[in-house]
Amino acid sequence: MTTLELKLNLPDRLAREAQAAGLLTPEALSDLLKDAMRRRAAQALLAGAKRASEAGSKPLSMDEIQSEVNAVRRTRRSSAPS
Repeated sequence: MTTLELKLNLPDRLAREAQAAGLLTPEALSDLLKDAMRRRAAQALLAGAKRASEAGSKPLSMDEIQSEVNAVRRTRRSSAPS
């Protein structure tokens, strides 16, 4: 786990409301960051799908998708530190 110290400059009202809502705790900030990362990944996926559609690409079959997933997993396993 990595420990980071963050300093935020927030408008007074937002800081009070976020504090009152419990959003400035380490756990809440971690959850907010995880949610933001998932949204960003989903947006990237949708943007890629749009580009593929605009380029006239045909959808992959489930077998082709599984083959791609397996290839990525193999690459990650082979490059992971032992």
